[in-house]
Amino acid sequence: MKKRNKIIYWIATAWLSLGMLSTGIVQLLQLKEEKEMMAHLGYPLYFLRILGVWKILGVIAVLIQKFPLLKEWAYAGFFFAMSGAIFSHFAIGDGGKEYFGPTLLLILTVLSWYFRPENRKTISV
Repeated sequence: MKKRNKIIYWIATAWLSLGMLSTGIVQLLQLKEEKEMMAHLGYPLYFLRILGVWKILGVIAVLIQKFPLLKEWAYAGFFFAMSGAIFSHFAIGDGGKEYFGPTLLLILTVLSWYFRPENRKTISV
């Protein structure tokens, strides 16, 4: 059982990290498609840089060995960002394909968080 959980954790974490890192870089570069999507959603363009930096820092926090409380914050940030993206697309009536990316990253966030090893969890008092 432990080996299965470890495999699930690393697969989910690898895909989550790749997804967040790639979208974070694209947002930092402010590619045309990203600018158009932010305008479509009604958000200011400077929000792209904020999201890009947060995503990249979140990936680093999730992957480094120590700092479990920082990991919790990173997972929470990923959860809020992706659920916010889903609800933003829903609020303006976007079609199904716009939901795919954020929904996949949200699922990977939950899987990675749930199956993380004990040494990557905060200790409850």
